[in-house]
Amino acid sequence: MAKIEFPKVRLHRDRAAVIAAAALALAATAHAARAEDGWRDFEGSWSASGSVYTLNLGGKRTTSIADLSGTLLLSGPSRPGVGFRGEALALSDTETGMVGRAVWTDENGDQVFSEIKGGGPTKGGKVSGTFVGGTGRYAGASGSYEFTWQYVMSTEDGTVQGRATGLKGRVRAESSIRADAAQGAKP
Repeated sequence: MAKIEFPKVRLHRDRAAVIAAAALALAATAHAARAEDGWRDFEGSWSASGSVYTLNLGGKRTTSIADLSGTLLLSGPSRPGVGFRGEALALSDTETGMVGRAVWTDENGDQVFSEIKGGGPTKGGKVSGTFVGGTGRYAGASGSYEFTWQYVMSTEDGTVQGRATGLKGRVRAESSIRADAAQGAKP
């Protein structure tokens, strides 16, 4: 049997191909593992309007109650959904910050609940949220998100309109994990 020798360049290309294939396999495995663990990364924006009622507490200190609702649009290959109706109730104090609750409702009526804190609905106000459960496909939801108010316009009667940008986060729901496992972990 004759010994076949390959040129050194060919061996180098073969090694490069093996390394490239291994890297692709590793990336695919990492993506599959990410989908199997149920985490959904997302980005987006929220356009909201509603009412803010403010009470002067003397000097420069004020407290406000905000009731906002509007459209949340999400992007990203593993986002939990495309569009949601976002609703939030929040109490803000110029000395202690803002705390509140939010509900996102998808096109099927499934909801995800969160606790929010940070800056109130003012330009540049940063808000962070923690998912604390949900209904339907978001039952048992956990995770977090954040956004910044790009602008907020208000009138003398307390009506406000605003847009939050830089919305990004990740969510995981027990029901989504089970559904992904049944469908072969497709995001």
